[in-house]
Amino acid sequence: MQYSYPVYPFLGYQTKVVQEPIAFPPQHQDQVPGLEYLMVPRPIFDYPGYVGSCKLKGKVAIITGGDSGFGRAIAAAYAKEGADLAIVYLNEHIDAEETKRYVEQFGTRCLLLARDLRDPASSPDIVAATLNHFHRLDIVINNAAVQPFTGSIMDISNEQLEDTFRTNIFPLFYLTKAALPYLDKGSSIISTTSRVAYEGDKNVIDYSATKGAIVSFTRSMALSLAEKWIRVNAVAPGPSWTPLNVSTYSKEHVATLGTDSPIGRAAQPFEIAPAFVYLAANESMYVTGQVVHVNGGLIRYS
Repeated sequence: MQYSYPVYPFLGYQTKVVQEPIAFPPQHQDQVPGLEYLMVPRPIFDYPGYVGSCKLKGKVAIITGGDSGFGRAIAAAYAKEGADLAIVYLNEHIDAEETKRYVEQFGTRCLLLARDLRDPASSPDIVAATLNHFHRLDIVINNAAVQPFTGSIMDISNEQLEDTFRTNIFPLFYLTKAALPYLDKGSSIISTTSRVAYEGDKNVIDYSATKGAIVSFTRSMALSLAEKWIRVNAVAPGPSWTPLNVSTYSKEHVATLGTDSPIGRAAQPFEIAPAFVYLAANESMYVTGQVVHVNGGLIRYS
């Protein structure tokens, strides 16, 4: 197979090789969950044609994993819609600073918080820092995750299993509990689940299990918080060009990422972000306990 960069004429992106399916050059990163600035080509996290219409003006959002991947794309879209941002990340400082510089050009205030979400004490600290800086909180985006590759359940050590759940699931409880006293009517909690919550994936078994748990968390919390008029939803992306995938799979697998989808390619992060805008905006006030699937035509029961 020849490798070609995806062609997005509306963005001015070109390539010398045009073919179907569209594939990315083989590459792998050992650092987990990956660094966006090292990817070739760089993910497209913002669509210049997306013009904000003040859907989130005056609101404040916490975005975990906001330094790169989906989180960076969400941050860019939210900035265009007028929200101020608290971006939580682990230790990807270069990516985080780049995201901050980018979103601030839209007049958004951006607070960077390097925290380990596995530590229960980090969530109250994140909420306190956000309130101290912005004096309000309206949106919580649970997006941070790890995705270890495992060919068999026999390869999943007890330590890995615990770390995957401590990273992908426990912080949803920690951060929701910390934020809830400060969320008013109309606030939103939105989590990133995945298509693998519905179809599974034999190579990321513990990750898939956590993404299924996120679906159940979303439905349960939506029922729990309905009386408070706080909405809880999730987005389930399909295969996407993000640091998480480059740090998970082999070079050979990365080179075929998304080529088996009906559209024939992986998603770019900017194509996922509008779902998070919709679920946070007042236009979706009657939507709670739902999962929005953005997966290039892969039909899944939600």
